[in-house]
Amino acid sequence: MTLSFTEYDLANGLHVILYPDSTAPVVTVGMMYHVGAKDEQPERTGFAHFFEHLLFEGTKNISRGKWFDIVSANGGHNNAFTTQDKTYFYEVFPANNLELALWMEAERLLHPIINEIGVSTQNSVVKEEKSQRIDNAPYGRIMYREAINRYLFGQHPYKGTVIGETAHLDAATLDEFVLFKKRFYNPNNAVLVVAGDFQEATAKEWIAKYFANIPNTADKKKPIKVDELPITQTIKATEYDNNIQIPLKLYAYCTPAMAHKDAYTLDLIAYLLTDGKSARLYKKMIDEEKTALQVLAFSDAQEDYGVYIMGALPMEGVSLAQLAEQMDEEIVKLQTELISEREYEKLQNQIEMQFVSGLTNMESIALALADSYLFYKDTHAINNTIAMYRSVTREDIRETARQYLGAHQRLDLDYLPATEE
Repeated sequence: MTLSFTEYDLANGLHVILYPDSTAPVVTVGMMYHVGAKDEQPERTGFAHFFEHLLFEGTKNISRGKWFDIVSANGGHNNAFTTQDKTYFYEVFPANNLELALWMEAERLLHPIINEIGVSTQNSVVKEEKSQRIDNAPYGRIMYREAINRYLFGQHPYKGTVIGETAHLDAATLDEFVLFKKRFYNPNNAVLVVAGDFQEATAKEWIAKYFANIPNTADKKKPIKVDELPITQTIKATEYDNNIQIPLKLYAYCTPAMAHKDAYTLDLIAYLLTDGKSARLYKKMIDEEKTALQVLAFSDAQEDYGVYIMGALPMEGVSLAQLAEQMDEEIVKLQTELISEREYEKLQNQIEMQFVSGLTNMESIALALADSYLFYKDTHAINNTIAMYRSVTREDIRETARQYLGAHQRLDLDYLPATEE
């Protein structure tokens, strides 16, 4: 599939991407800011995620607590999320409410109210979120990387978690929050995407009306340049979790950035190992050997580095060492043998189907367009994704497994119930 879109810059540096599609009478407005957890000060972690919440508090023209009421009253829904590299806000409305969505995002950027009441309220919200998703959730410290990142990254800010430390938020002053807003939430550090049923000329008129005169309060953010030292010997670690009863054997590797060709290859390797019942780890460890209750493998490439993770939960009576041996066998096969032509073609079809099915609504398209511009430095990269996967050869898969999945390059983690401590 090929997406046709228009893109341009406003004088204040805001990059705008317009994707008209009249398939359904809905429109998505997405606003992506190039600020994430990696941009925080070491003693003030959690700020980017905190602002994901704080910027819903209210604005000069939207009363406190009324943001979601306005959206729902006009037939829409909205959400936001934060990663190590970005913060993304979006609204989905009936097409006739495009102007409302644009006004609301401009309000969020130009007129947010940052005061002690809002900070205190959202501090409590963030603490509750951390409690539910990490501290008291089974495998939460794995899913949110608290038990992984600090081993893989010794230098780069990726060593922290997106949600950060609540003690840092408690210690922060109101002035520090105001300064963070001024530094990062600016037109020259943002991408605005409109996707759905609209007329380009009208959208451009409204975008100029609401965004063109918003000033920048800081220079455009400079890229973070921190070279992570390579892992040269196995990092053997044990972590304990009060919320689990079944242990986990996990391998984690530091891998290339998302725009690197090898990141595409690592995606294919993850699919090869665990996507579907015919995948290698699933077939071997669950169907044939019956040693694993569940297997996992995925590649999470980010702006500066990626993380490749694979692991398994044991069946009763099976040791983590036994799981490790079986996972290592599959890694060695990848490193020493070419996958079959049939397996390769199936793999390509799987990844293509996954990519295309992931772009079936305006929400996913808006997000993908913003990501392409911000992190691949070319919005048209979205149209080259399938070709990039297709360019990966069987030989590339073998060489990438050799280059990045060596036993000496990884975190080897036993994640155990706290009762075993």
